[in-house]
Amino acid sequence: MKNSGLKNRIVIIIMSLSLSLLYLCINNAFAELTVKANHDHIKIDSFYNGSSVGVRGISNPVDADLIIKITSAEGHQSLHEKSKVGSILWMNTGELKIENVPNVYFLHSTRKIENILSREDMDKYVLGYPSLEQHVKMNVTNEEDKTRWFNEFIKFKESSKLFDTSVGEIALKEKDGKQNYYILTQWPYQAPPGNYTVTVYAVKDKKVIETATANILVEQVGMVKSLAEMAKNNGALYGFLSIMLALGSGFGVGLVFRKSGGAH
Repeated sequence: MKNSGLKNRIVIIIMSLSLSLLYLCINNAFAELTVKANHDHIKIDSFYNGSSVGVRGISNPVDADLIIKITSAEGHQSLHEKSKVGSILWMNTGELKIENVPNVYFLHSTRKIENILSREDMDKYVLGYPSLEQHVKMNVTNEEDKTRWFNEFIKFKESSKLFDTSVGEIALKEKDGKQNYYILTQWPYQAPPGNYTVTVYAVKDKKVIETATANILVEQVGMVKSLAEMAKNNGALYGFLSIMLALGSGFGVGLVFRKSGGAH
């Protein structure tokens, strides 16, 4: 009797493992998503003026919609409110503090996100400005003020080329029963050095069915890196060299004007 019970338990365990393996195989047969950034190491040197990043991969099923999000790590941001004091001088009269917000937020989708994804999943994965607004925390007293200041924050970030959204710019091509996708994005010089994450979401029936991620590293190199480290670690020396460089530049310009007869 004991041996019979043990055999039954072993059979049940084997059947459970077999069913779990079969479930995984079925899922993998109908879901596949890959992502690769073709310029995942951006170097900031003396001639740097921005770059470009291409994101490509394969999606399966072929009728899935895609959303591509490129973000920096979340952190703290602040904006200063200016207003006239005494009807004469413009001065800082307040500070807007925003928590849990990325410094860079790029979002691209095959169709409008609100048309392909449920609000629940939009909020879960922080996809779209409305969901980002719900996600962040701000030092305001009510939701009306939060919406107003959040919209101003978005305008500021978009004008700085650090936030951007697009619809329909992801190129799609079916090949070998799978969907190949590609998008070329411009990388702004305003984006600071750091690690960035590319996340691709496959969407079907208003739900995210799979995600894939890749990384982008932006770092300073050469003289730019040396000067940045000097400014951080040895501010006095950096300030002295900056003054000497400014004086040298002014002296050089003066010589040019004297030789050309432009200075009197």
